[in-house]
Amino acid sequence: MIEKQGENITEDEAALYDRQIRLWGLDAQKRLRASRVLVAGLCGLGAEVTKNLVLSGVKSITMLDHRKVTQIDVCANFLAPHDSLGKNIAEASKERAQILNPMVQVTADTDNIVDKNDEYFTQFDVVCISRCQREHLVRINNICNQNKILFFAGDVFGMFGYTFTDVQEHHYVEEVKEHKTVKKQDGKTQTNETTKMVKRVETFYPLSQALDVDWTTKKYASQLRRVSPAYFIMHIIMEFMSLHGRTPDPAHRKEDEVELLTIKNALMDKMNIPQEKVNNNFAGIVFGQMSPVCAIVGGILAQEIIKTVSQKDPPNNNFFFFSTLDGAGVVECVGH
Repeated sequence: MIEKQGENITEDEAALYDRQIRLWGLDAQKRLRASRVLVAGLCGLGAEVTKNLVLSGVKSITMLDHRKVTQIDVCANFLAPHDSLGKNIAEASKERAQILNPMVQVTADTDNIVDKNDEYFTQFDVVCISRCQREHLVRINNICNQNKILFFAGDVFGMFGYTFTDVQEHHYVEEVKEHKTVKKQDGKTQTNETTKMVKRVETFYPLSQALDVDWTTKKYASQLRRVSPAYFIMHIIMEFMSLHGRTPDPAHRKEDEVELLTIKNALMDKMNIPQEKVNNNFAGIVFGQMSPVCAIVGGILAQEIIKTVSQKDPPNNNFFFFSTLDGAGVVECVGH
């Protein structure tokens, strides 16, 4: 949790962030102004998150990605110019990100995230990761958890996307309206409404715990029917990435669809989940990056980061899923 109030807001910043300050208050803007953010994975989702955080007025943002710009990237990542094909995607995205808000320090890091040691992540207040294999997500989440760093993860695969939040223990202030009925001198009653600020605390749990759920236990077996199939689709894609070191590729659509269904059958059996819980149609919608889905999921992910840092409202605890299979976004709390 970010305790520091941060540096004073300059007159120029007060003018630039006037609408935000009116919305969530000066103290919340100061917390944002003090926040150093890492965004790892400059896919379409990473670009959306970067844009929203730069515009919100964080102190600094580091864009980390070792990959080169692909044709899919120039369609989904609006920060990477069309003539940047083959260049490092973090470097290619830096200029446009900086133009969005000159008051935010924007830097690019071209290293591979798996090569970063534990100390690297401790220089940030917020770590947000996409396009990363499950084992690396878990490792970095554990580092953040041990060092009280706010951790967020997410990804978009075609028409499917998810986010995950672990901010350990989140303290926030919530507006609560109270209604009190009073008796007037003429004998009539009047209801007065007052608003007070109430301090609350919400507990979060690490990704390893949210992924390693025994669905045969009484607690979770009773919840299985209500849990979104998207949670298990996420598991299947994570397994695909761990096995193949890449995301499902439109250039290999036929064989990748077969592989996704093979993984689904094995994983559902391993987790003791009925096969019909996940419709096989999912395998056809998880290729490439759909810009509208990146915008939706990226907007949610950046929103959760801003809510957490500003301490104005509680973030989603702990997953958010979006899929065109059901055309809706859902919040799922798994692993508690």
